[in-house]
Amino acid sequence: MTTSKSMLHTDRNRIVIKLGGSMLEGLKSAFFKELHKLQSEGNDIVIVHGGGPSINAALVKNSIDSTIDNGIRVTCEKAISVVRDVLIGEVNPLLVHQLNREGIEAIGLSGFDGKLMTCTLLDENRYGFVGDIQAVNECLLEKLIAAGVVPVVSCIGATEVGEPLNINADTVASKIALAIHATSLIFVTDTPGIKIENEVKTAVSPVEIANWIEAGDIYGGMIPKVNAAMDCLDAGVPSVQIVDQHLGGTTIGFEEVFS
Repeated sequence: MTTSKSMLHTDRNRIVIKLGGSMLEGLKSAFFKELHKLQSEGNDIVIVHGGGPSINAALVKNSIDSTIDNGIRVTCEKAISVVRDVLIGEVNPLLVHQLNREGIEAIGLSGFDGKLMTCTLLDENRYGFVGDIQAVNECLLEKLIAAGVVPVVSCIGATEVGEPLNINADTVASKIALAIHATSLIFVTDTPGIKIENEVKTAVSPVEIANWIEAGDIYGGMIPKVNAAMDCLDAGVPSVQIVDQHLGGTTIGFEEVFS
């Protein structure tokens, strides 16, 4: 799923790839092959990941209740320690290892590293220890990109005094894409795009999406995906995609894109 706006040409494109937590345990060789292809075509890559299934399992193991409010995990004081440990200590190193093993030089980062993501509390009464990103240290990312290294960012931020905060991974990906002037933001999911009447649509407009949601043709987990894509477009990311592991999906754009 791609959402596009007109943009100036640059010699090297920056692409931010967001991997949902449900995808991490099932990444196949096709995904890494596509990453190699993107790099060979002159694209710089930053990867952002979640870790929902691993976090859920760890919270259950520690008898900590967890709820989702408006797509955001409500994170109490006990939960934030678990979320931090799972993302930084388990999920991130495993993904970095997979990338390195496949010949993609990568390094793991969180909001604690080089003040990558400085945050305040989003809404403590409603969400608990959930961060609102105030600043992204794009200089750190630029240095790694220039060295040919793929930054792999877990969705943990930090306050000015070093308190960990959970952040929605879609939000992290969007903020990083904006900070480094990415030409594309790609959400890798378990679906290849928008399917209407059992047919994957290759090109659709936001108006069509709104109509399909109202008619019930787009429902369930696809709704937050398309909303996140359009929010990123409106925020200024030139191109947003929701794709499968082969990086193929549906293109969403304004009508002038397809004219």
